[in-house]
This record gives sequence, structure tokens and C-alpha cells, in this order.
Amino acid sequence: MRDPRPTARSLPTLTRRAFLGHGLRAGAFGLSLAGTPTLAHAARGGADSFGPLQAPDAHGLRLPPGFTSRVVAVSHERVGPTSHTWHPNPDGGATFATPDGGWVYVSNSESGAAFGGVGAIRFAPDGAIRDAYRILSGTVRNCAGGPTPWGTWLSCEEIDAGLVYECDPFTPGSQGVVRPALGTFNHEAVAVDPRHERLYLTEDKPEGLLYRFTATRLPDLASGHLEVAEVLDPGDEGAIQPGQVRPLRWHPLPEPNPARGSVQDIGHRPREGRATRFQVPEATPFDGGEGCWFESGRVYFSTKGDGRVWALDTASDTIEILYDVATSPQPELLNPDNVTASSSGDVFVAEDPGNLRIVALTAGGAVKPVVEITGQTGTEVTGPALSPDGAHLYFSSQRHPGITYEVTGPFVNERRPIFELAGGALLTAAVGGAAALAWRRHVAAGPDGAG
Repeated sequence: MRDPRPTARSLPTLTRRAFLGHGLRAGAFGLSLAGTPTLAHAARGGADSFGPLQAPDAHGLRLPPGFTSRVVAVSHERVGPTSHTWHPNPDGGATFATPDGGWVYVSNSESGAAFGGVGAIRFAPDGAIRDAYRILSGTVRNCAGGPTPWGTWLSCEEIDAGLVYECDPFTPGSQGVVRPALGTFNHEAVAVDPRHERLYLTEDKPEGLLYRFTATRLPDLASGHLEVAEVLDPGDEGAIQPGQVRPLRWHPLPEPNPARGSVQDIGHRPREGRATRFQVPEATPFDGGEGCWFESGRVYFSTKGDGRVWALDTASDTIEILYDVATSPQPELLNPDNVTASSSGDVFVAEDPGNLRIVALTAGGAVKPVVEITGQTGTEVTGPALSPDGAHLYFSSQRHPGITYEVTGPFVNERRPIFELAGGALLTAAVGGAAALAWRRHVAAGPDGAG
């Protein structure tokens, strides 16, 4: 049967020279580097200052004091004043700054049978909904994904033969481009480390692996090499435990795109014919890899099967367990799934389903619920993402029906505008917004760079 999913199309290629030539000096990557478009702000304080959750508000959300909420989209209904109908099963998401001081929130659709894809809502600087549209269609079970510093969204298919699609958040009706170099497997999420120019990918299987992709030349994701992680045990202590920091070793993947991505039997089949998670015996399995996010030199990711959140230091190439439900003195976080983080040091983790909460692993070491959905069953919390100024948190209740929320509050104690003038130069508090602008300018200029 013919694969109904989209094939490669002409997403304009942003060369390294063009990417750096639009004012993105190398020094920009040396900021506290939220490293992602959602974190285009400088922040202090954060979730450690939040009070306890209050009684449910009019939308059934329990929030800390001083926080408010609104519903921005409901599956199968029109979004605000637009004519666009919001997709079912909203999942992973992120925000992207726009030149006018507004932003775009993108949201995957974890629907099957080629009914998946990605939707987007564009907000004005005052938070009003200006537009809503599709940026990917015809794919299967788009679960999570990740934003890139050059202003695209990577949408991941959570099926055995899953692929990653690179999407343009800013162009209504656009169609993402498949990126086979990122592997064919049960994808969940991806995070980009712009400092070391690598991507990290999770796999949602009980014996799933942690992958690392090094592009031939960023930001072009058409080619590169894919590796899998082994957690080393130099002290002969057995499997890694909370409180330990372990080095990693990366092994080349023999065949990133096995002809039959769903092959699981490892019997006498050659390595290149096996599913990717069975090709490297030395690789360390991670029990149900879920959300993945880069912030300030670390990749944070969750494993739902064992109730853990991990932190990988990309400079030292070491890994540790940030949270473990079995041993934590504050086991407030259950069934960790989607992950996002702020430059104030908070890691926000959505539950599936747990208690239908978003829980912050704070900079001060607390485990603190910051949102709880009440009055709903048979659903999960998906797609947490902060607006570029850190004032709004977006997320969804995925099913019955899918509802996408915005919570407004002091997620950071000190914020800057997304863009500000200093010394006559247009600066950004993080690379995301500027990179997105550079990408769009390059697209407008055409492949030869002429205006």
C-alpha cells in the first residue's frame, strides 16, 4: 500500500552563510541561551515563588494565586475570529516570536490514518488571536517535536516507521518537509543544541533509545549522522541511580532508515534490517522516552515508563536523573510526558495522565504543581510552551474534546520585550526570534540571496 504521507518538497534551504549573515553573530549563542524560540526573554525568579494551587476557575483549571486562564481553541471548532477549524488530539507545541512583537503557537495533531499534522495560532502583541492555519497535513500520529533556533518546527511521528517533518510556523497552508536523516523509528520529541550544533531525539518504546544527530552543515537537516547513547558505568555501580552523574558514549547507528521500520525480531536478521533500537547492543534503553527540551546547555527529557526526568549536559557529555518518582521526597509528578523549560531554571513537565497537571521542577529544587485540569477524564496534558515574553503558558487537554488553554501569570519575575533597541542595534534576548526573522528574510530573498 502506498504511503499516504507527504514527501520532500521545496522548503527553502537556509545555508549556514545566510543563517549567520542575517545578523546572527556567533556571540548570540553565548547568551543564557534559551536556545529555542519560545524563550526569547531574560528572566529571574520563577516557579519557586508561586503559591499553592487554588480552587478551579471558570475553565476548570487550578492555578496559583495571581494567574488567569482562557480557552484559545477547541477541537472541531473554529479558532477565535478565524475560519480555521482546530485539529483533534492536540499534542506537542512551541511558540515562535513574530516581527511585530506577537507570536505563533504551533500544536501537533496525534491523529492516525494520515489525519495528523500541525496547526498554528498567530497572536498579536496584545495576545489577541489574529489567525489560525495548518502547517503540515497528511501525516500520522504527530506526537511531540521541537523548535529550532532558525525558526522551524520539527514534528515527530509516533509510529514504528515514524519520520520527522520540518515545518514553517509562519506561512499559512504550508507543508512540512520530511527529514529522513533524523531516522525512521517511533519518534517522540527532539531538542536542538545550537552551541554544539547537534539534535537530540527520544523514542517512545519501553526499550527506546536516546539519539543524537549531527548535521553535515546546520541548519540544513537533509544529511548528517545519527548515533545512539550508552550510559557508561566507570565505577562498576550498575544501572544509573538518582544522585549519580555518568559519562556517555555515542555509537554510530548502522542503518538509520531500516526498510521496514516496524521490524522488531532480532534473531538472525542483519543489524541494518532491524529496528533502530535493536541495531546497537551497547546502547542503553530508556523506558518510554517522551518530551525533550534544550535550555542553557542542558537537554531535559522524560521517560514515562519509570517516572523519571533526565538532564544531559551537552558540554561535558554527562547525564543524570533530575527527578525519579520512586525515590523523590516530593513525588508530585506522575507519568511525565511533554517537557519545556524557562531561562529562570524551571523545567515544566506535563502529566499523562497522572493528576492532569503541569509540574515544575524548580531552580530551587522543589517539585511544584503549577496547573491542574479538573472535571475531565480519559485525557492527558500536552504541548506546554511559554510565550516569547514568558507571560503566557500554552497547553492542551488532548481528548473529549481537545481543548487548548492559555494561562497568564508571572512565570518569570522580570521580563524584557522580545526585541529592544540598544546602542542603535536591534537586539533579542535570545536567538530564537532573530533566527526566525533571518530564516524568513532568506526565504523572501530566494535561493540566490537576491532581493
